[in-house]
Amino acid sequence: MRVYAGMDPRLPLRDAIAHARRVEALGYDGLHVAETVHDSLAVALLALEHTQRIVVRTAVTLAFPRSPTLTAYGAWDLAKFSGGRFQLGLGTQIRQNIEGRYAMPWGEPVEKMREYMGALDGLFGSFRSGGPLRYEGQHYQITRMQPYFNPGPDDLTAPPPVYLGGVNARICQLAGELAAGFITHPTNSNPRYLETVCLPNLRTGAARAGRDVAEIELVIGTQVITGVDEAVLGAERERQRRLFAFLYSTPAYRRTLELYGWQEMADVLGEMVRADEWASLHRVVTDEVIDTLIPTAGFEDLPSLLFERFGQLGQGLLVSPPLDPSSDARFAEVIADLRAR
Repeated sequence: MRVYAGMDPRLPLRDAIAHARRVEALGYDGLHVAETVHDSLAVALLALEHTQRIVVRTAVTLAFPRSPTLTAYGAWDLAKFSGGRFQLGLGTQIRQNIEGRYAMPWGEPVEKMREYMGALDGLFGSFRSGGPLRYEGQHYQITRMQPYFNPGPDDLTAPPPVYLGGVNARICQLAGELAAGFITHPTNSNPRYLETVCLPNLRTGAARAGRDVAEIELVIGTQVITGVDEAVLGAERERQRRLFAFLYSTPAYRRTLELYGWQEMADVLGEMVRADEWASLHRVVTDEVIDTLIPTAGFEDLPSLLFERFGQLGQGLLVSPPLDPSSDARFAEVIADLRAR
């Protein structure tokens, strides 16, 4: 199993360098770079510059606030700079953020993402050949690429693999059709969701495109509670409870709660957000919910627990290192154990 680390999305840029080096030293296969308060491509550049082996994947770069051409330029540069260690993960985000936080228009997200990926494919092809480009869709039309603005011809640089992140059935199908892999959201990484929503729809999309679903790397982005002792486990549990509450307050992410019959919790969280009660969200999340949905174990038991839960469902797993680096020697053994399974 391939094992990827996350990164605190609020980590200052100067600290992102040390984190990337730490991830590589711990033996991970790669690092996921989120996009919340930093530009994901900028953080990915720092991580690639200061590592030598690991894959650096954006998980995820928000597509709709960006022109496909700007994304293609940045992704091409990172692929070339890293010698192929960069992978581009794309996501749609939710309508409220695209319109209200980014001041960009919203459209039918799955079809818009399909066009976005088609435009990227055309742009990468133009960069490789150095030739003209013409992509015309309903949402994106790119018809101008003069030689002066074309980074090619360059047939030595391979376009970065494009992954998709998401939650609902149709985005899973699109990933099955077009993407190199699919990254599940922390709220939708439970085995029940993977087995009933994600995997069947990945297979549907792959069959539609005549692909083998085994070609598509499924990276399971689950929350994990772990620690070197009971005190650390308890503190991490409460930190993850707060994150859980925030994530599940978004209506688009409630699918797993619905699968377990916890719709009422999702409704309450949504009402609290509308009342601006952010600081109290975690009080709604019960121990039963945490115990059911978030894998929890000390270092010794964590590899077996995660493999038992996810080993037959995906090819990659997101397991971030503990906040305290003092136990890194022991945690490196956890990562080695997982990678060997």
